[in-house]
Amino acid sequence: MAGKNILGLVGGISKGSLNKKLFHAVQKLSPPGVTLESFDISTLPFFSQDLENDPPAEVIDLKNKIKNADAVLIVTPEYNHSVPGVLKNAIDWASRPPGKGVWEKKWVGIMGASAGNGGTYGAQQHLRAVLSQLDTRTMRKPEFLMNGSKSFDEKGDLIDTKSEEFIKKYWTAFSAWITSEEK
Repeated sequence: MAGKNILGLVGGISKGSLNKKLFHAVQKLSPPGVTLESFDISTLPFFSQDLENDPPAEVIDLKNKIKNADAVLIVTPEYNHSVPGVLKNAIDWASRPPGKGVWEKKWVGIMGASAGNGGTYGAQQHLRAVLSQLDTRTMRKPEFLMNGSKSFDEKGDLIDTKSEEFIKKYWTAFSAWITSEEK
């Protein structure tokens, strides 16, 4: 996986978001030689077909970052058993207009943290359905569903060793999946 450029899209945009904390932990634990950068999806305007043929600069930036990334890692909370609207908005912008989307055949991994034991199962299942429609290569196993309620300290740093091991296990699987599929 060395030399890979991974783009992170974090669906939790609140200041104290568990998923922002998870993303930062994943960044710190990324394998050597991997660049994991994020794109702030909260800067995107609401999707509108009126704008899709002449999109705002933020949308062009998002699409270029996805296009130039070797893979995308989506880290999402669950809202009402689905993905946050801001994340769906970003996915929609990057898929439009028809024939000019950047998702096709893109490698995508999904992670999520919540304050409960249910993790982000519903959000991840809906996200997989959306990404399937966009013809991405979405990693199915292992699923990464994390109860993050006691995993981070007051500064947002990862303090739970089991969560750290889980993140490392996911990175190992994601790395193996991307490199095995390249052949």
